[in-house]
Amino acid sequence: MSEGSPRRVLVVDDSPVQCAFWRQLLERRYGARVAVETFSDPRAAINQLRADIHLMLLDWEMPELDGAAVLEEARRRGVNLRRVIISSAHPADELHRAFDASGCLAVIDKTEPEQQAAFMMILDSIMKR
Repeated sequence: MSEGSPRRVLVVDDSPVQCAFWRQLLERRYGARVAVETFSDPRAAINQLRADIHLMLLDWEMPELDGAAVLEEARRRGVNLRRVIISSAHPADELHRAFDASGCLAVIDKTEPEQQAAFMMILDSIMKR
């Protein structure tokens, strides 16, 4: 990736409202440094999984195809799992039990304010790389 090209960010969440929230937050915070793609249908997202993803925000609970299945497909398609953040409304300890062995970068409880603050620090660090 060249210095001037935007970082490719995929958001996969079955809630269109949550997708819009992530898009707005990322674009407001990082501007032209990001190219945000949002998918409320995880099956459509799978077609876009490639190794050039700089960051993927992935919801754990989605009907028909959950985040764990999307994460496995991302791995198969060459996505660096250290570029994936799993989000959920489940408590952090449950997320860690489910995903610690996955190799993903982080798991966050999207309803917990302390986790949101840590998440913003993680995002800032990733976007500087």
